[in-house]
Amino acid sequence: MRAIQITEFGGPEVLVLRDLDDPEPPDGFVLLDVLAAGVNWADTHQAENTYLAAAEVPLVPGGEVVGRTPDGKRVVALTNGGGYAERAVAHTSLMWEVPEGVSDGQALGLVLQGTSAWHLLRTSAQLREGESVAVFAAAGGVGTIAVQLARRFGAGRVIGLASSPEKRELAARLGADATVDSNAEDLKSALIEANEGRHVDVILEMVGGETFEQSLGALARFGRLVHFGQSARKGAPSVNPGKLMATSRGVIGFWLMHLLRYPGRLGEALEDMFGAIRAGELEVVVGETYPLAEAKRAHEDIRARRTTGKLVLVP
Repeated sequence: MRAIQITEFGGPEVLVLRDLDDPEPPDGFVLLDVLAAGVNWADTHQAENTYLAAAEVPLVPGGEVVGRTPDGKRVVALTNGGGYAERAVAHTSLMWEVPEGVSDGQALGLVLQGTSAWHLLRTSAQLREGESVAVFAAAGGVGTIAVQLARRFGAGRVIGLASSPEKRELAARLGADATVDSNAEDLKSALIEANEGRHVDVILEMVGGETFEQSLGALARFGRLVHFGQSARKGAPSVNPGKLMATSRGVIGFWLMHLLRYPGRLGEALEDMFGAIRAGELEVVVGETYPLAEAKRAHEDIRARRTTGKLVLVP
């Protein structure tokens, strides 16, 4: 089979198309013929071995695929790597049949990024009716869905942060009441201004560094900042627990991989969002589709922040 293999860590240049043997599915796993694979920001971290979980080479990246099972079912699955290939293996507990009316790209947009958005709001932030929500990378795979889900879950005001006018326009089209330039020098003030002069109840933040610090300053009393990424690739800022207590603010970390132990909770989110798509109540923004051989270009584009929505590789 053809696959993208990494034999040394580094930037996009380490993604090389090779001919490899088909993977052998262990007990409990199924070999899938891959129809499409998703590209995520976390994949760029894995390629340079800066992800939360250490990687070993050689490896085939890719944590999500839509594929055909041996009995012909179209499923979306989370994989323990191996998705950038013509065939991949997935555990039966981490695959879900894709209903009619949901495309491959839409399913890929939901299985990791959509479930992240759903659980960021429901499980970690525990969003309450009428609360304000600010979403970083609001034109990205997680952000485009989080903006819509926040509105669907009863947020009183939704703020989308993005780095370009075009991306902020997309966030507004998807339901953001206000948008903010994520490169604003005084991000704290910009967030408060976008929330009509009030501090923000829930902030979904995935940059780190100074962005984290300013976001925390914009958080309301009893607000929750949920940190779910390190796109700035800088050291983690310090958090003063005494200051958190003095301001009644909360900081929560979120990593979807911890939910792999609870497939039913992932399935709950997927079922809800599949239904919303079929009812016309949720839009999955599918960005560029790349041939498998152009995985390097996909990583270059996502690192340069040239992308919106879900990126897809097609074998």
